[in-house]
Amino acid sequence: MNTTRSGRPALTRPDGTPLRVLVVDDDPDLAEVLTGALRYEGWQVRAAGDGASALTAARDLQPDAVVLDVMLPDIDGFAVLRALHAVRPGVCVLFLTARDAVEDRIAGITAGGDDYVTKPFSLEEVVARLRGLLRRAGLARQLDEGPRLVVGDLAMDEEAREVTRAGELIELSPTEFELLRFLMRNPRRVLSKAQILDRVWSYDFGGRAHVVELYISYLRKKVDAGREPMIHTVRGAGYVLKPATR
Repeated sequence: MNTTRSGRPALTRPDGTPLRVLVVDDDPDLAEVLTGALRYEGWQVRAAGDGASALTAARDLQPDAVVLDVMLPDIDGFAVLRALHAVRPGVCVLFLTARDAVEDRIAGITAGGDDYVTKPFSLEEVVARLRGLLRRAGLARQLDEGPRLVVGDLAMDEEAREVTRAGELIELSPTEFELLRFLMRNPRRVLSKAQILDRVWSYDFGGRAHVVELYISYLRKKVDAGREPMIHTVRGAGYVLKPATR
């Protein structure tokens, strides 16, 4: 398995080139630390200290993800986000904020941000959240991943991001796709909610394991509806994907 220097499975863009990340923070020390941590992942990283330079850098770099401070010296992060989406519509945005009010979190997500972390934070958390965002958006893949997975009559083309069962196309959201991919990469293996959270969402949801139950139910409605079930609950243990018995 290809790994980064941190020991995590290496992530690249789907074409195998390094992921591109823009770090926007007016604290030069923090920006330097974040930039170093992300380069440690093997990614191409650039930093900007204000909104105007961030937009200039985004036009040049065409980033896959942006780590964006809410409080900037010229314009706030929400305004930067709106301008970024005009330059790079599909970019993933992780907000950094010193604010802990629920209203600010809602404002960030409503503005189009994908996730946020509250200062102070750990570098591991930032990296984990970025990895999760990029994978769920289909902007990253592990170097050891093959292009096609098959379990029984269920098939997944990882590069085209297409899933079929018995030849019938199944439409999945990015998160549903990642959840099914994890199940298909571990057929007949019972996976706990904690394992699924760690792999699919890439960080601890703080006891909100019900999100796994919710997405499993979504998958069942799409993968198993009207067919012999493939996704099974193992009471007290987790979930398992296995070929239909007939």
